[in-house]
Amino acid sequence: MVRPVDVAGLAEGLRRSDRASVSRAITLVESSRPDHRAAARELLAELAGDERPPAVRVGISGVPGVGKSTFIESLGTHLTGDGHQVGVLAVDPSSVRTGGSVLGDKTRMARLAVDPKAFIRPSPSAGTLGGVARATSQAMSVLEAAGYGVVLVETVGVGQSEVTVAGMVDTFLFLTIARTGDQLQGIKKGILEIADVIAINKADDDGHAGGEAEAKVAARDLAGALRLVRGHSEWAPPVVTCSGLHDLHVDDVWTRVLAHRDHLGPDGLARKRAGQQLEFTWALVRDELAERLRRSPAVAAIRDDVRTAVLGGDLTAPVAADRILAAYDEHLS
Repeated sequence: MVRPVDVAGLAEGLRRSDRASVSRAITLVESSRPDHRAAARELLAELAGDERPPAVRVGISGVPGVGKSTFIESLGTHLTGDGHQVGVLAVDPSSVRTGGSVLGDKTRMARLAVDPKAFIRPSPSAGTLGGVARATSQAMSVLEAAGYGVVLVETVGVGQSEVTVAGMVDTFLFLTIARTGDQLQGIKKGILEIADVIAINKADDDGHAGGEAEAKVAARDLAGALRLVRGHSEWAPPVVTCSGLHDLHVDDVWTRVLAHRDHLGPDGLARKRAGQQLEFTWALVRDELAERLRRSPAVAAIRDDVRTAVLGGDLTAPVAADRILAAYDEHLS
């Protein structure tokens, strides 16, 4: 027999900042079980009535090999040293076939993982952007309810997930490195359009003469590229240098994040979060419709036939999609 979730008890545990309750609550909001989804909605509705200051939500992404985990550990340790409670959500790449995930970020942040003022949660994306939107957005709300004043969200650093996470946070921080040959190689225009702060990491001379100087040149190049991409926008994203490995200028990066938050102001932040909630509403609708399609007996009845026909070239994808939707609609009527 499956025991029902004690939503009231879980909510009280979160209000006490109980770590076990935080873990259980995030597991609940990540679950795809229908009963867990219902309990998660009830939990978040109860927590929504609490009066608390909004956490500083920061999305962090970067090119492969940029040292995101090292930087986040350095930043997180700096923040906990200043008295902040810091939550870290590491959105890991998941297997589309199995839903499995490497979940290695906690081991790469060994120092922060044992910090009593920090909470690290590797979160599988469940193979879909809808999974990222639903689980990560609600996990941020859980951490906020538990008193974590700073929530850092690390993205996998590939594709559309960056845009998805940028649409859930207050400030989007993009990390890059200087020693990539062409300083702008591999940096997509879309990233420059959504970044609020850019940091050139590994700006040190550790084993590489001229590393810090190269980082400053890269920062200049990126600042010029930003002027071309963003024009005279209201907020000009600063480009700074730092070294997460050696804790150099990490505090300066945080200062720039807070400057962006000050630029938004309380009203701007409220409008931004309200717009994000509207986008999240539709993300939840799409995610739930996908689940209902998957569970529909009428769709299950024709799934194999449609699959065989598409693979055999007897059905085009648009016609196959129409048949699946028609079966689902007929089941509802």
